[in-house]
Amino acid sequence: MEITVSKQQGRVPVTVLQPHGDVDASNYNELINKAREQFNSGAGDFLVDLSDVPFMSSAGLVALHSIAMFLRGEKPVDPQSGWGALKSMDRSRESGMQAHLKLLNPHQMVGETLEKAGFTQFIQVFTDLKQAVASF
Repeated sequence: MEITVSKQQGRVPVTVLQPHGDVDASNYNELINKAREQFNSGAGDFLVDLSDVPFMSSAGLVALHSIAMFLRGEKPVDPQSGWGALKSMDRSRESGMQAHLKLLNPHQMVGETLEKAGFTQFIQVFTDLKQAVASF
């Protein structure tokens, strides 16, 4: 999977990560690692552009959740922990909307996956880049 990184300037600088292709068990760590690399270089606000992601498995959800956790200053749960990873996602829903991670333009099927998994309860989803950047 290729991941394009770009910057947008709003009230604050926003790092846009755009994965190209499916996000699944074969590559979800690439998304986590790319976000962590940018975070370690000083980025603090992330917009994940899902417009070129036709499919996202539960591993992709783990990637998004892991990014949200380290942006909140928490240690991400080991994705191999199964039930523990799912329970951690429940706690994230209870913590409210993420201030430093937002999503852009998911395909219909990916959007439905995000909705069914409860991600839209704690990560805002946008269809307009300018509005998404302005929301930070």
